[in-house]
Amino acid sequence: MAYGFDTLQIHAGARPDPATGARQVPIYQTTAYVFRDAEHAAALFNLQEVGYIYSRLTNPTVAALQERVATLEGGVGAVCCSSGHAAQIMALFPLMGPGLNVVVSTRLYGGSITQFSQTIKRFGWSAKFVDFDDLDAIAAAIDDDTRAVFCESIANPGGYITDLDAVAKIADTAGVPLIVDNTSATPYLCRPIEHGATLVVHSMTKYLTGNGTVTGGVVVDSGNFNWSASDKFPSLSAPETAYHGLKFHETFGPLAFTFHSIAIGLRDLGMTLNPQAAHYTLMGIETLSLRMERHVQNAEKVAGWLESHPAIEAVTYAGLASSPYHDRVARICPKGAGGLFTIALKGGYDACIRFVDSLELFSHVANLGDTRSLVIHSASTTHRQLSPEQQTAAGAAPNVVRISIGIEDAEDIIADLDQALSKANG
Repeated sequence: MAYGFDTLQIHAGARPDPATGARQVPIYQTTAYVFRDAEHAAALFNLQEVGYIYSRLTNPTVAALQERVATLEGGVGAVCCSSGHAAQIMALFPLMGPGLNVVVSTRLYGGSITQFSQTIKRFGWSAKFVDFDDLDAIAAAIDDDTRAVFCESIANPGGYITDLDAVAKIADTAGVPLIVDNTSATPYLCRPIEHGATLVVHSMTKYLTGNGTVTGGVVVDSGNFNWSASDKFPSLSAPETAYHGLKFHETFGPLAFTFHSIAIGLRDLGMTLNPQAAHYTLMGIETLSLRMERHVQNAEKVAGWLESHPAIEAVTYAGLASSPYHDRVARICPKGAGGLFTIALKGGYDACIRFVDSLELFSHVANLGDTRSLVIHSASTTHRQLSPEQQTAAGAAPNVVRISIGIEDAEDIIADLDQALSKANG
């Protein structure tokens, strides 16, 4: 039977515990698992049988979460890890190698821009930053050494919506996977795999968990990419010496990426999600659709009010009819443009600082996607390490404030913004 999203966000991956009958997924707080016998242990280590070996690799609580997120995203499998940044490295790890590159959008979370422009150089990888509104530029940036294209569905901080269908066609023509960060949209608002994405990554810390309690990341595998179509992805298509010459794609088919990420990625990188965090995230996902509906409702009201405020120069919310990306909402995010956007203050940098310091209901934090309304001045915090040109390209110019609209009463959110804007203008 094909269940709806609201049913799957509660039931996918969750079954009564066979030992106790517990209805909620138990927290399996254990590092290791007893093998039935020596033959069973050998089969697990040879990847001839699926099961639990050691919690750096697999854990029943985490496995339930992986199944739930993969189901909601329409993927064949998923691998959870310790954070969204860990998920991005996990997504690239089987694809990349020294001298290879990834083509990425200029509109990314500031930490992602730093990760791609600086940190991955330590692996010998590189990133080419392109304005993803310029489709010809994306195609031109892809060369023989490109191994992936990366973007966000709803970009942090500005709420910009990427034309995933168009970008996916370019990646497909080039024979490389499209990786989409779906953190800001969640699978309730956008399912990138349906638009041609090969892999989907999330910072589960944000909307999926929704309560600001734990960090976590996940990589969802569409199962749709032919890793053996060329010699570009030897980690997945060629013999793996660590497993006696096993070929992941030949052996595991659509689940090749998922199995590789567990058997090699988690084994060697060790970016494991702990079962307590998985439990919090499972509980958060149970109310995902309800929360996202309210986030969208509130964001539409608040963004509309802000757009007409005399102290505001611009509002980037794609849900506004005035947004240049408004026409993409119905096609890419049919249930709404999310709860994240930026505002530009006419008073510039100093007004932004006064505004943030004057808010009372909003929490000034380096997070988004919480039930609470959150705010941050990106240029002085999350995007501080970027050049002024990079800040502007990423939608985080000095006069811009990022707002993550919560699920409080919209009238209360507006009242707090109103009094803070009055103080910001002196």
